[in-house]
Amino acid sequence: MHRITADSIALLFDTAVTRRVERDAAATLPPHTLMQRAGQAVARLAMALAPDARTVWIACGPGNNGGDGFVAATQLHQKGFDVVVTAIGLPDRLPADARAAHDAAHRAGVVFAEQPPPSYELAIDALLGLGASRAPEGQMADWLRRMHAGAAPVLAVDLPSGLDADTGTDGLTLRPNATPCYCLTLLTLKPGLFTARGRDAAGEVWFDDLGCAVSRAEVAAAKLGGRPADHQRPHASHKGSRGDVAVIGGAPGMAGAARLAASAALHAGAGRVFVAPLDPAAPMQDDALPALMFRRPETIDCATSVVVCGCGGGMAVRAVLPRVLSSAHTLVLDADALNAVASDVSLQAQLRRRSGRGWRTVLTPHPLEAARLLGSDTTQVQADRIHAAQRLADGFGCSVVLKGSGSVIATPGETPYINLTGNARLATAGTGDVLAGMIGARLAAGQSTELAARDAVWHHGALADRWPPTSTLTADALARSALG
Repeated sequence: MHRITADSIALLFDTAVTRRVERDAAATLPPHTLMQRAGQAVARLAMALAPDARTVWIACGPGNNGGDGFVAATQLHQKGFDVVVTAIGLPDRLPADARAAHDAAHRAGVVFAEQPPPSYELAIDALLGLGASRAPEGQMADWLRRMHAGAAPVLAVDLPSGLDADTGTDGLTLRPNATPCYCLTLLTLKPGLFTARGRDAAGEVWFDDLGCAVSRAEVAAAKLGGRPADHQRPHASHKGSRGDVAVIGGAPGMAGAARLAASAALHAGAGRVFVAPLDPAAPMQDDALPALMFRRPETIDCATSVVVCGCGGGMAVRAVLPRVLSSAHTLVLDADALNAVASDVSLQAQLRRRSGRGWRTVLTPHPLEAARLLGSDTTQVQADRIHAAQRLADGFGCSVVLKGSGSVIATPGETPYINLTGNARLATAGTGDVLAGMIGARLAAGQSTELAARDAVWHHGALADRWPPTSTLTADALARSALG
């Protein structure tokens, strides 16, 4: 058993693969073995999380997830904890393994009650597991709301009840306040725990494979990439060897977005950074960052620079996009550039032709921008973020960063990555512009589109995770903290 962190490297498998792993293991192990292992693992983690707990409330559902809870109840009871089990469903309708675990808990003297205890120091959610087809309702939903409204930690068995293992959508949409949340996921790591609603619902994720290996023939749905390797620059490096980044954006009234991207590229290690404002009246210097070099958009040599286009671009970016798409060998498209592409089929065709020329492109949409590019809506994008990102990557032949909780990085023909750094502090204006500049700097250093995107997204989120709690995170401060 181990905890999953932002540094973890792991493969994530969907429900179908997990079912096959479970089936194959059950066929070779003695009866009830998997459930016994699962319940024992839950009990071990529960004791580690709340060693001084007096009362433990375990809510058990009508399936094998509930069976895991019954085994955990027996184990905790035998260790001297005051365990109270509330169960949904009639015992004679439980699956065979769960029925055996239920009966063993009764024989061991575990207390079963119709209602949760009035007070407890740990709650265990063993209501619904893998493949739940609908949101919790009725008494089950009431118990979950009570758990997440309290101050005691909540430990979910395999998955938080109601969370889709593959997509991270959550029909009940619980919003924990101060409730510490944990999840012990079993057999495989599921992608839904790490994107969309999954990160909020699961909280701190632990993993136990129960001694069952996934066949090498199985295809992962996604990956956790871990901490990027530190890149040591040779002592003989010079500004030419670190590459040029040209930021084209900043329409009237939005000059700040382009400068944030440029600042991030500069602080992330680009050799030279040019800013090409789309506002003809914009100042052609930045006294706070004298290293930035200002140029008119038409003078930028797109073939020799990494172009970051769209930050604060407004409607003005549409006029420069045809030249950018047809001449920039390496390109990051963000914000209004993405909206312009989404509304113009000729620009879409230009974008698709880039991969055939061997040119590098990274798109950095948030869910609404992704929806526009896909001709759908944000609800559909958020309903399956991994699939949406991969559709964009395959459809346009480029790497894609679908931003949000558990940002997804997709590249044609490759298994997508989910990023585990970052927090709600990044939900402030300009942080997306900073990310675009950070990606640009890494592309200028020679990284592939996938590696540049993964590396920048990880560091962007890690900066927010390490941000001093007494200091407000602003996009300007974030850009100045960008790492190359």
